[in-house]
Amino acid sequence: MRSIRKAATAVSAVLIAAGLLAACSTSPGQPDAGGKTAITVVSLKPGSEQSAFDAFENQVKQFEAANPDIDVTSQEYEWTGPTFTAQLAGGTLPTVFTVPFTDGKSLIERGQLADLSQYVRAFGYADKFNPTVLRSGQSADGGIFGVPTAAYGVGLHYNRTLFTQAGLDPDKPPTTWDEVRSYAKQIAERTGQAGYAQMTQENTGGWMLTSLTYALGGRMQVANGDKVEATIDNPGAREALTRLREMRWQDNSMGSNFLYDWGSINQEFAAGRIGMIMAGSDIYESLVQQNNIKPADYGLAVLPLAPGGSAGLLGGGTLAAVNVKASPKQQAAAAKWIDFYYMSKFLKQDAAVLDAKTLSESKQPVGLPKLPIFDKATLDQYNQWIKPYVNVPLAQMRSFNEGIFDQELAGEPTAHTQEMYAVLDTVVQAVLTDPGANIDELLSTADSDVQAILDRG
Repeated sequence: MRSIRKAATAVSAVLIAAGLLAACSTSPGQPDAGGKTAITVVSLKPGSEQSAFDAFENQVKQFEAANPDIDVTSQEYEWTGPTFTAQLAGGTLPTVFTVPFTDGKSLIERGQLADLSQYVRAFGYADKFNPTVLRSGQSADGGIFGVPTAAYGVGLHYNRTLFTQAGLDPDKPPTTWDEVRSYAKQIAERTGQAGYAQMTQENTGGWMLTSLTYALGGRMQVANGDKVEATIDNPGAREALTRLREMRWQDNSMGSNFLYDWGSINQEFAAGRIGMIMAGSDIYESLVQQNNIKPADYGLAVLPLAPGGSAGLLGGGTLAAVNVKASPKQQAAAAKWIDFYYMSKFLKQDAAVLDAKTLSESKQPVGLPKLPIFDKATLDQYNQWIKPYVNVPLAQMRSFNEGIFDQELAGEPTAHTQEMYAVLDTVVQAVLTDPGANIDELLSTADSDVQAILDRG
């Protein structure tokens, strides 16, 4: 067992892409280590606290004890579009890595993921997955190349302390977008902090604009048979950008930073400098491990959906995948790791208890809100198994936990998703940095640009 600890920086990504780090590559490499099958696996995001890494390495030891013929090396990892592309091109991805649901289809079509079908079926749960969730990791003929390990719905994360300081009830988060606006204005006026902030960089701006558009009844793509049409220029997107413009330029409730990505907005939110953000419902773990958030500050609510039948909650998730360059032995060993680390806890009580106990002993979050990758009954059973070890403030997440299953979930756009998000980043940035930005023109141009991307196939 070894651990590779290194910071993920833009410079290292460029070097990787240029092939200058080949000598220290963490690609599958030699399959044998002292007669054992050697694999590299992703661990935690760079910058996570030491106790989180300790908990992970304890799980590696548990796996190696149960599989003495496998040697595991862990590697820090944080998926971003540009960095992942560089790692993929440079051949430096580990044996086991994770990608968002949105990337599964394109990686499978390009032959860049190993076929895990035989292993997943042998583990006995291939037919238990939620079909919609599993589809993101399947080929056209039903082969399983990516294993769904987590699913989320976008939620409204809020700072309970700022709510209290602003004279708002932290147990009554906003339930409409008009309330989000009024709450943000009140927080900004009474605390001097940003009442609401929005991601805008590294494809996250497009991701969150799409989330807000869904919540207001719009969609960014429509599939007609094999053809996908860009529908970015829609009333929901127009309303989303209009609301952002009003909060930014009329209310002055969004602070002064309009170039946030996922990591930087989490940092500011955890530091108590932002009242509300939209993000995946699973970010509390990172807020603890990387940003040292005070648990008492944190609140999670369901995202407000506009009335009417077309509004939906954007949902996504994570796939565990295996490097296609791995040897057959490594692929088999990697599948065992995926089963041990990601999957067994949802289906086996002893695995669930061991995972929760290991994390709890290292003071890592246990019991976070999840969406089912199998079915709700399986998730409910898992939550019962780990109940003695739950250490997260579930009472402060009640709005989300009680409301999420009443909301209409809608999957992310499926065609060239990250490229579309990159185009939309610039649209959000323009609205938040230019008081004269023409929303109609921005949407029309983005629609044409994305359609050109889609037409490439």
